[in-house]
Amino acid sequence: MTTAANAIQHFINGQVTRGDSSVTQDVFNPATGKVTGQVALARNSDVDAAVAAANAAFPAWADTPPIRRARVMFKFLALLNEHKDELAEAITREHGKVFTDAQGEVARGIDIVEFACGIPQLLKGDFTDQISTGIDNWTMRQPLGVVAGITPFNFPVMVPMWMFPVAIAAGNSFVLKPSPLDPSASLMMADLLKQAGLPDGVFNVVQGDKDSVEALIDHPKVRALSFVGSTPIANLIYERGARHGKRIQALGGAKNHMVVMPDANLDKAVDALIGAAYGSAGERCMAISVAVMVGDVADTLVPRLAERARELKIKDGMNLDAEMGPIVTRQAHERICGYIEKGVAEGAEMIVDGREFTGNDIGGDSTEGFWMGGTLFDHVTPDMTIYKEEIFGPVLACVRVPDVATAIQLINEHEFGNGVSCFTESGSVAREFGRRIQVGMVGINVPIPVPMAWHGFGGWKSSLFGDTHAYGEEGVRFYTKQKSIMQRWTDSIDAGAEFAMPTAK
Repeated sequence: MTTAANAIQHFINGQVTRGDSSVTQDVFNPATGKVTGQVALARNSDVDAAVAAANAAFPAWADTPPIRRARVMFKFLALLNEHKDELAEAITREHGKVFTDAQGEVARGIDIVEFACGIPQLLKGDFTDQISTGIDNWTMRQPLGVVAGITPFNFPVMVPMWMFPVAIAAGNSFVLKPSPLDPSASLMMADLLKQAGLPDGVFNVVQGDKDSVEALIDHPKVRALSFVGSTPIANLIYERGARHGKRIQALGGAKNHMVVMPDANLDKAVDALIGAAYGSAGERCMAISVAVMVGDVADTLVPRLAERARELKIKDGMNLDAEMGPIVTRQAHERICGYIEKGVAEGAEMIVDGREFTGNDIGGDSTEGFWMGGTLFDHVTPDMTIYKEEIFGPVLACVRVPDVATAIQLINEHEFGNGVSCFTESGSVAREFGRRIQVGMVGINVPIPVPMAWHGFGGWKSSLFGDTHAYGEEGVRFYTKQKSIMQRWTDSIDAGAEFAMPTAK
């Protein structure tokens, strides 16, 4: 929530607060290029205050029976469903993605909350009777303490919900550090949690930049940290967190390929590529940015993709018929343009140039917005920058290969391994592709294979640092630690000291 002065502040110990810092950063509406607010940038003292509040709240919350924690989640779930369109509108106003896409983002976040409502079942341990004469053994999972989440601009609702519902339901207290580019949704979620009856201090929001991130990583009371963002930052957080003995889950970048086989349904493949490459202006870690076309399928596919790319409905995201909105910031727009220029310079064939679409094509208040159309390249090769690096914009690169074996090798040799897709009508191709591909999330005739709430999200190779995926049962394991208890009673203990290694008897 913002004040009348559009000041977007922190949420610490159940209260919106300005904190100690007077430093702010402008928040923009990407569709107009106009400033809509100022977000506070926390000082270390603000981070300390948030962690202290979380640490003070933790013992009582951890001791709360899981069923009562689940009931708070149920109330939060009901409030989310009541206010989901308000959250979606906040996303569109600060990120730029179209409203229907923002609604989808909120819905996928709600899925995780629904999963977290089952925490009593998820926290059940194992029990073995009579593991040795007169001895029983069981395991339990207990919360870590204060945990933190550092989340990106492209999903200001969904990605935080990958983290805090599971963490809080499991008995932890949480400090969220959202992106300063679209921070309003974080305070809306904090308010709904408070309305749901979550005790003060269990959920806190610290607005800020890299200084806040470093303060959270270094803070001795923060036991674990989840991160979603670029690979270089994910790697740094993983290394720095490990030095401090913290549990780290750091999800990085992507370069997702979609393989189109000659036997694929080409109508469905075109629809899939257009939606997955240009949806959310390509600002998704699961966006398809490389089309791998097998055999001669490119001769048919590329002209059809070009036609559809030119016809994209690019508008302010609050228009319900919009298919693509603006780029999130002017700096991001300039970075994407730089990649397009490099693609041309390195010899890729430009089919559609998204730079030709500007705010003048929108008109009205949007002339100064950060607008761009969809870009399509053909004859891209693995040595080109636009193939190797994550662009995070509406740029689709087409690569031609002779067969599926070459396609699999190409993908397996790439630095990233987040998501991949294969469109085919062949069961044997689909099976071998799924088995051989070195990527964490695989779609067969599914362009964006984001797992559901109970399965968990995560890539391979440079797309994930740490051992566990986000949300699902792996998320529960990440936010809890296992304890094994072995028990017997004295009337079953033989007299005399034993000096040999204990064994089952």
